Amino acid sequence: MEQELSKDNLAGRKDVIIINRRSFFGALLAIGSAGMGAILAVPVLRYVLYPIYAKASGIAWADVGDLSEFAEISAPVRKTITFAQLDGWRQVESAQSVYVNRTSGGEFEVLSAICPHLGCSVSWQKNADDFLCPCHGSIFSPDGKLVKGPAPRGMDPLPHRVKNGKLQVRFEFFREDVPNREVVS
Repeated sequence: MEQELSKDNLAGRKDVIIINRRSFFGALLAIGSAGMGAILAVPVLRYVLYPIYAKASGIAWADVGDLSEFAEISAPVRKTITFAQLDGWRQVESAQSVYVNRTSGGEFEVLSAICPHLGCSVSWQKNADDFLCPCHGSIFSPDGKLVKGPAPRGMDPLPHRVKNGKLQVRFEFFREDVPNREVVS
């Protein structure tokens, strides 16, 4: 005698799955919801993780001044430059001081006014003919070399160029309190 398959006979078996209209639409709804969640999660994850994977944009060249301003300088001249830097989601406008000097060969030299010891602002001492860090007493020669003090190295030179009659500089930040120059950004 042939057994008839009914719901009661199938309920006891583990290898048979009963699919009715309600379970089919439930599975379809679950798959659709998971797909929509994945589609919506991709832009959200990209937005959240963007600053981690984005590189900070390099700082563009900033004008220091016309060449005529530096034609007859005999001591370092302090100038303030402004530049924009894109970091993650935000663009930061920053102002930093630099010192412009001429080497013995007449070439321009641009030094960062940030002390390499702990980041204080170095000032030019006209009467002593040297740079002085007011925080911990480091002294630097007019060309930025370390004379004495706790600073581990001399003042940091910055990349510069002359373009269209203007002196331009690309400001860089260096790691503090290390003997070698390490560009941070």
